[in-house]
Amino acid sequence: MPIPRRVLAAAAVALVLPLSACGSGGDAGGSTDASGKVEGDITFQTWNLRANFKPYFEGLIADFEKKYPGTHVKWIDQPAEGYADKLSADAGGGTLPDVVNVSPDLVAPLAKVGLALDLDKAAGKYRPEYLDGAWASHQVPGMSGMYAFPWYLNTGPLFYNKALFTKAGLNLDQPPKTYDELFADALQMAKKSGGRVATLANVPTIEDFGRYGVSLMNKQGTQFTFNDAKGVELLTKYKGLYDAKALDPQALTATPESSGKKFLTGAVAMNPGSALDLGNFKKNAPSLYKNIGITDQITSTGHVNMYVMGVMVNSRTKHTPAAVAFAHFVTDARNQMSFAKKVAIFPSTAGSLNDPYFTKEDGTDETRVRIAAAKSLKGAVNYTPVLFSDQMKTALRNEVAKALQGKESPKQALDNAVNAADRLLQQG
Repeated sequence: MPIPRRVLAAAAVALVLPLSACGSGGDAGGSTDASGKVEGDITFQTWNLRANFKPYFEGLIADFEKKYPGTHVKWIDQPAEGYADKLSADAGGGTLPDVVNVSPDLVAPLAKVGLALDLDKAAGKYRPEYLDGAWASHQVPGMSGMYAFPWYLNTGPLFYNKALFTKAGLNLDQPPKTYDELFADALQMAKKSGGRVATLANVPTIEDFGRYGVSLMNKQGTQFTFNDAKGVELLTKYKGLYDAKALDPQALTATPESSGKKFLTGAVAMNPGSALDLGNFKKNAPSLYKNIGITDQITSTGHVNMYVMGVMVNSRTKHTPAAVAFAHFVTDARNQMSFAKKVAIFPSTAGSLNDPYFTKEDGTDETRVRIAAAKSLKGAVNYTPVLFSDQMKTALRNEVAKALQGKESPKQALDNAVNAADRLLQQG
């Protein structure tokens, strides 16, 4: 789904696949050798893209078929709702398309049952074409290999209200970059405003733990580890913010929309966003727009979080060379750059973010945000563990809320969240 980064961030439920599942080829398995002649009929499935980008994909397919005579690509597009369930049903029924649009959390269960082609083995020659963090994003803990070509990326800058920073005695030209700086500035903001202005409107998520430097999962992919000392330290500091009203009191139930409204009215000093938000500020909050600052996501690791989409090759395809060639074609630098100019996403290919489109100011709000985000993406990491499901995210959020309210200690809350996530992992 190529629309806002918050949509990209939303992971679907874990897939439960029978070990006997076979792919669209219908036989026991396809070849992992992608070096043969590129020919044959293949199917390509996207995720809620036809409505807005039909001409782009029809042109993309026509270009591929022209480049490789003897190939034919059938394009299938599935709606956003129920996409994970559709993949599960196709995998179980042997009708999984040859080339599939996936996110890291969706590729993991397919890889575990042998339905995702290991591209480190089948297409490792293409690895230098992509950003390191993007290529690594479709690795699966406990397995060797990489299971989807990285496609488009997204991230979001952080907006801050310069007027509120000035009132709090903070340097409006030096917004916080690390969590320690954030916590210090937030406590000062709350103190100076008498608790009327919070700096943040959202509780910490798994990405925050990652950006803080917490180890999220063991290398074997068998156990979550974000309840370690560093994880407890982060949640303890958020508890301090909550008690000091440096974290908005309604953060426990906040949505992106409600957080945005808080920022719009000056009740919150910092909030993630996009170029669309800048347009909203300009129209509905001109005083805020005049004082808007744009900075990177907060991170103590030196790397911001990226959201990433990928293109997976069904390991059971009857036409491995064609399927791999098409998946690479969709995600090569030229085609990713073309797609990026049609929608607010970013290429995962090495060097593409140095293009003037991502570096040269033209005075527009859209370009200001695009340049800021592209700069941060060059060294970005996908912090969300590929095995961390929506149910696990809910468990973490519930336990974080209990810790902030003082119903549990930060240590107990994270222990409970890890235990719940581990149980769900075993069930999957």
